[in-house]
Amino acid sequence: MPLIERIHRIVKGGDGMPLTDRELFARLIQCEAGGEGDNGMRAVASVVMNRVHAPNGEYARVGRGSIRNIIYQPYQFVCAMEMEGGRYNPQNIYNMSPEAIHFDIADWAIAGNRLLNLGQALWFFNPFAPTCKPNFPSAIGYFVTRIGDHCFYNPTPAYADT
Repeated sequence: MPLIERIHRIVKGGDGMPLTDRELFARLIQCEAGGEGDNGMRAVASVVMNRVHAPNGEYARVGRGSIRNIIYQPYQFVCAMEMEGGRYNPQNIYNMSPEAIHFDIADWAIAGNRLLNLGQALWFFNPFAPTCKPNFPSAIGYFVTRIGDHCFYNPTPAYADT
């Protein structure tokens, strides 16, 4: 795909209009956690907003308070990648059609709401196993809870130095 077409696809929706941060966020929520129920989607939305508002570390430098910067940070969300492992990823944000619930959860998180049992979780992943690792992605994150198929991790003090 030519570069100009790829850029157009990144910033515009199917109708050719620019995607707002709200719509981009709703698409990510649907793509990453659409099958995880309301709390699963709220948990993923909480992680995104925790990254947006991170006071230090990698996400503070990369995100600079921007939902868009957090979503498009390379290698963070599989759903934000059109290619994965050298192959087209059909489950990506550009192929999503968010419904009212996805927008409602995006609005809920943007308004400052978070799931309380997550703390300041900055990471989540699906281990495809019944248990969660004690640390993720390394010693900078410790396990806090599991919601649906996803394990959630809070930052350790070492995260501030990333």
